[in-house]
Amino acid sequence: MILREVIRKKRSSRTNYPFNLPLIQQFESLVFSNPVTILAGDNGSGKTTLLEGIAAASGSILISGEYIEKDTSFSHAYDLSEELKLIWSVRTKNGFFFRASDFITYTRELANMRESARITLEEIKRRDPFSLEVLPYARTYSELRHLYGEGLDVRSHGESFLDLFQARFKPNGLYILDEPEAPLSPNKQLSFLAIMHDMVKNGAQFIISTHSPILMAYPEATLLEIQDDQLVPTTYDEVEHVRLTSDFMKDPQRYLRHLLDT
Repeated sequence: MILREVIRKKRSSRTNYPFNLPLIQQFESLVFSNPVTILAGDNGSGKTTLLEGIAAASGSILISGEYIEKDTSFSHAYDLSEELKLIWSVRTKNGFFFRASDFITYTRELANMRESARITLEEIKRRDPFSLEVLPYARTYSELRHLYGEGLDVRSHGESFLDLFQARFKPNGLYILDEPEAPLSPNKQLSFLAIMHDMVKNGAQFIISTHSPILMAYPEATLLEIQDDQLVPTTYDEVEHVRLTSDFMKDPQRYLRHLLDT
């Protein structure tokens, strides 16, 4: 493991968010025994907040390349990180923290960077085809083309997600992902599992919050479900999302009769 354990090293007397969340109030420690750890639980249960705190404590960068503490929207995560101690096997600089909700903003920023570099290159070349001013803009444009081809914004949402992961996943990285399945069809989720598995074989570690039974099925993943405001080890068949999805698929009309009966 890259990251072996997260320990609550102290408790503040603060009662504001995120310290008022029951999961955070009761959190003591989290041990990582497998390369993939998956957190399951209802919306609002606190799993995203816990991931954000771990990401801030690890010094993780955002998908944009910025550090969490420089983003004011993560001030709560930085507050929580001050109460956490991380125990490492190997400290790595590879990896990032990812929220599905940040993805659209990131792709737009990349598109603007690429277009700005292209326009500036053309302007400089018109003034002086041999100017050395083109070098930084040419490098930016070339690097973005190398990583993302014609751009994440010209692909479907699900395809651009997978393009991003393929471009940014590196061996021996720590990847903290919040609901990465959000834009992915079931078929694309299977593709994501294959990409993730390749990285696991190259020493990467993943901590994932998800509602997806497909992602939860990753072989030998540690599954933790939030029950009674605590992280409880569980098995795939016992996860509520899995049981509910399985029961619904077996007999959808049994659920729909009650839900849609007017």
